[in-house]
Amino acid sequence: MATFFYKALGKNGGIVQGTLDDVTDRAVAARLQDMGMTPLEIATRRSGSGRSLHLRLGLGGVNAKEVMFFTQELSTLVNAGLPLDRSLAICKNLSGRPRLQAVVEDVLQGIKQGKSFAESLAAHPRAFSRLYVNMVKAGEASGSLPLVLERLVEFQQSADELKSYLVSSLIYPSLLTLVGGASVVVLLNYVVPKFAAIFDDAGRALPLPTQLLLGASHFTKTYWWVFLIVVGAALAGLGAFIKRERGRLVWDRLKLKIVLLGDVLRKIEVARISRTLGTLVHNAVPLVHSLNIVRDISGNSVISRAIAEIAEGVKKGEGVAKPMLKTGVFPPLAVHLVEVGEETGRLDAMLIELSRVYDKEVRSAIKNLVALFEPVMILVMALVVGVIVISMMLAIVSINDVPF
Repeated sequence: MATFFYKALGKNGGIVQGTLDDVTDRAVAARLQDMGMTPLEIATRRSGSGRSLHLRLGLGGVNAKEVMFFTQELSTLVNAGLPLDRSLAICKNLSGRPRLQAVVEDVLQGIKQGKSFAESLAAHPRAFSRLYVNMVKAGEASGSLPLVLERLVEFQQSADELKSYLVSSLIYPSLLTLVGGASVVVLLNYVVPKFAAIFDDAGRALPLPTQLLLGASHFTKTYWWVFLIVVGAALAGLGAFIKRERGRLVWDRLKLKIVLLGDVLRKIEVARISRTLGTLVHNAVPLVHSLNIVRDISGNSVISRAIAEIAEGVKKGEGVAKPMLKTGVFPPLAVHLVEVGEETGRLDAMLIELSRVYDKEVRSAIKNLVALFEPVMILVMALVVGVIVISMMLAIVSINDVPF
């Protein structure tokens, strides 16, 4: 048995602290939950050991949408002239999410203990990204926290709008693919087998297309589990390959080379990178440090490596545009606009403008892809269904064609 110190969110929304005796910290957490409390921190101190073990629970479930709403409310309150601690307290009370309330309460307690706002946010990396923390840190250092919060709101809204557009654009193609695939499965597993019995009773040699169709139907109906195993093994192998650094690099390079789709993926990355970098530079975060942050948030390892090369170029005094051109990864328009931004001393503004340009291009490209995908998918499904129908019709004609 050991004595555990705990901090939990009580039934009334307040922070409750105390001690409990139990075997493990998990058991303490279970007991607190049975008591109607949400564990926030559990620490065990064994006599004479001088060691402490911290278990944080329930703080990692804050999603990006909740952080965006929290930032909007905080920005409004701070810009209205309210002190930061009071603004945080109001944001906590306004939130209907217990996990977000717990995070905000912990941030508020950190500030009351003498920590900076950025340091308190950094204690919750799952809720607040490096970009978020570094922008707040720059705002505190320059005395422009209200303006920084406004910028963060704009950044989060732009990123959320693009993400929502991507998701909504992919719904129809996904449904079309699902319905088309389900139609083929139904034909092969339920429709074709009924005709197969008729063909068997006829005792006639069937045309080759019909034999191939019946073979495919028999295989999918009898050995469907083999197909699932093969697909599962292929996906597992691909996942293991991508987890390796070399495999991830090959996979990301391949994605960028896919016809039409690769160009869209590149534009999405450029839009996100330029928006993030422009926001950081505008808020006085050092350029090299900003590039390192951007490198970490990039979803493509090829582009991440290119950003690392740009950071090295900046350290050598080459600027951004020159090493950016050397990488051969970024579109010419992006390089040109960055070069103009450096020449005019308005790199941050040009990067923000670059993100807007590519946001529009991404929307246009996705719209064109969806418009192209619809007729192509309909044509493919028509061909597949047509082949199945024609194969069955050939068999029916051959059965009726009885010589006299």
